[in-house]
Amino acid sequence: MNKLQQWGFDKDWWRNQRGEFWVIGQTVLSIGFVLLPVVRVATLPFAVRLGLTLGLGFIGLSLGIAGLFSLGNNLTPLPHPKEDSQLVTTGVYGWVRHPIYSSVIFFALAYGVWQMSLSHGLGAIALFIFFDRKAAQEEQWLSAKFEDYANYRQAVKKLIPFLY
Repeated sequence: MNKLQQWGFDKDWWRNQRGEFWVIGQTVLSIGFVLLPVVRVATLPFAVRLGLTLGLGFIGLSLGIAGLFSLGNNLTPLPHPKEDSQLVTTGVYGWVRHPIYSSVIFFALAYGVWQMSLSHGLGAIALFIFFDRKAAQEEQWLSAKFEDYANYRQAVKKLIPFLY
């Protein structure tokens, strides 16, 4: 319970003042992704499929680990920044504004490619749309808290390094 309080959760979580519903939605969507049936739509040579899966997985793992370590004490699953947080713009945050969200998307893509599953490909798209919207809410709060955020937002891509 103490960790939840450190992350910004409190007894009034149901009021959604810090984006608690986004965390619930993220949990439901992630569990739904895992439970999706595999619907194979194509085949690729094993080596190609393995290479794409490992490449996407490596990108996802790298972004996730670097994002977690770079945030340090600023880490919270809530889109609302912690009261004592600092704006992090260096390291992986110099490549992409939301590397942990990106990590989940790249892992979902990697699994979809490994399985060659249409349902998981669509699930990865759903995760992308969800995290794009969650990031938009988060960026409203970050812009209100940090005056430098607008410049950072102009300089660094949102979810896919160097692209989007």
